[in-house]
Amino acid sequence: MNDLALFDLDHTLLPIDSDYEWGQFLVREKVVDAAEHQRRNDAFFAQYNAGTLDPVEYLEFALGTLAGFDPARLKDLQAQYMRDVVKPAIRPRALDLVRKHQDAGDLVAIITATNAFVTAPIAREFGVEHLIAARPELDERGHPTGKLAGTPTQGHGKVVHMHAWLEGLGRPFDSFGRSWFYSDSHNDIPLLSVVSHPVATNPSDKLNQHATALGWTLLHLFND
Repeated sequence: MNDLALFDLDHTLLPIDSDYEWGQFLVREKVVDAAEHQRRNDAFFAQYNAGTLDPVEYLEFALGTLAGFDPARLKDLQAQYMRDVVKPAIRPRALDLVRKHQDAGDLVAIITATNAFVTAPIAREFGVEHLIAARPELDERGHPTGKLAGTPTQGHGKVVHMHAWLEGLGRPFDSFGRSWFYSDSHNDIPLLSVVSHPVATNPSDKLNQHATALGWTLLHLFND
């Protein structure tokens, strides 16, 4: 494999936040307490945008919701969410960007703060084998307990998880001649600062200012 290409997911490859929209989907399906779930989902989303989110607190809210469902019901909801919400949101330009790196022989991964239950089928839809995401703790049946396994994949945590993943593949980061990371969020500045080719993709105002000051590449995928 020639180079390394990493992609954030929400608002980078997708024009939506898959974590937030999963919560909204559960509310619409009337399978959670609508008022309480909406209130907490909105509050956490606002904290994320402000850069004040406690990632463990949020993830255990989201994973606690998963733990409340029968496994078969959870699988059905996941499939319906993909069909009704995620697939209609996927844009050709985002698919083409991923495929460009794959066709070049690059090692491609999605690295996201969102939990793996929500994002694993999305990664498969993009044809991406490698997913670095928050991992739910599982019980002996393989069902989420509501707790987070390990540490969050957010902020500097993405750098730590990236290095651990690459070491596990026997391809340390410094073995790649070039590396890309595409992200929309100022929360991802730590990883954007590590790669040789940081790309501020559909950037937030904070990231746009930072990227412009440093001369990073700006990319807008969803202006059509």
